[in-house]
Amino acid sequence: MTVFFVTFGCKVNCYETECMKKSFSESGFTVSENIAGSDVIVINSCTVTSSGDKKVRQTLRKLRNENPDSLIVLTGCYPQAFGEDASKLSEADIITGTKNRSQIPELVLKALEKRERKISIEQYTGHETIEQMSCDSFECKTRAFVKIQDGCNQFCSYCIIPYSRGRIRSKPLDELVSEITSLASNGHQEIVLVGINLAFYGKEYGLTLADAVEAAGRIPGVKRIRLGSLEPEMIHENDLVRLSETEGFCPQFHLSLQSGCDRTLKAMNRKYTSAEYTELVGMIRRIFPDASVTTDVMVGFPGETEEDFLESYEFVRKTAFSKIHVFPYSVRSGTKAASMPGQLSGAVKNERAARMSQLGAELERNFLKAQVGKTVPVLFEKENCTSFHRGYSPNYTLVQIKRKSAIKSLRNSIFYVNIKESMNEFCIGEITDANQNK
Repeated sequence: MTVFFVTFGCKVNCYETECMKKSFSESGFTVSENIAGSDVIVINSCTVTSSGDKKVRQTLRKLRNENPDSLIVLTGCYPQAFGEDASKLSEADIITGTKNRSQIPELVLKALEKRERKISIEQYTGHETIEQMSCDSFECKTRAFVKIQDGCNQFCSYCIIPYSRGRIRSKPLDELVSEITSLASNGHQEIVLVGINLAFYGKEYGLTLADAVEAAGRIPGVKRIRLGSLEPEMIHENDLVRLSETEGFCPQFHLSLQSGCDRTLKAMNRKYTSAEYTELVGMIRRIFPDASVTTDVMVGFPGETEEDFLESYEFVRKTAFSKIHVFPYSVRSGTKAASMPGQLSGAVKNERAARMSQLGAELERNFLKAQVGKTVPVLFEKENCTSFHRGYSPNYTLVQIKRKSAIKSLRNSIFYVNIKESMNEFCIGEITDANQNK
């Protein structure tokens, strides 16, 4: 029997899909790259925005129309947060949430035998430990994601995630080491540690994120350790120093900002001020001189005035991020912000998003220009064309070199590259004469 996966959302979801692939394979299924004719289709959903929910529903209906004989599973954050709505989606044969996904193959086997529809959404109690999930390979991927933390206790006023993921919980260090050891033995040189609120890793064990990074850094075969998105609240100077002393740690920090305006941050129920955020960025750049600092910025939050927006805009400009992801605020039912006064029109939100995105493009160009002249180790990934090799430096600068006919694929190899030129979204370089493979 064959199973095909469709994944929406974040790196955590991507990791969890890989773990489900492993579970299905161990249950006798063949994971297919071709949806046509698949016996089972698994949709791993996201619910960060209402538009994301809409995409999930549209995809579900499309897949049902095109694959009338397939058994379809809907799992992930959307049914967990909105179980009543999800249960009405008759196109899905099995509906589960974000708990106990290792049991999905068993549910599928029973459903294939009896052809009975099954809704199994377990609610969080707040006392869970992290679900036991692991994978030993990311197919066709140079880097591998490892989820080491789940859940969130922050309850930002616009966010549904605490309701779809439960409270914070962490993967024990011994399990983390075992999983990364397997990934490294299968050729993954770069490990990306990810989580829903990654900076809170280990809180229940008296550990910090630095403990996880140091443990990963001691594993043979791991050449690079990178972090997923971070909230600023739990990152301290001592931990940053420990990260800087860990061989292979990549100085790329994606620090979620959301707004550079303190009034808006307070309305969002964010747990820091713009001054505290600035202090953290200063620490990072002092300890990691070649760091890239990227972020998420939301515009058009309820009650955001033009003055508030301009304050946030100026904060982003002064901070000189390497890259920013800009999101117009989207009403998310079930959150406090959905009923706040001062909801802005789509036109206003889109106009502000366009201005902030234009600034982001300018900042990215400036950052890439600053990379010119540097010699950096680049981990090359799968070639996108016959003309170029592409890969990433430790600070996640995308680097491209010309592909010579005499050179075979450089995929999953690390070479030092001298950066010669910057473009809008990447740099162009040449492998150094030493041609030293690390």
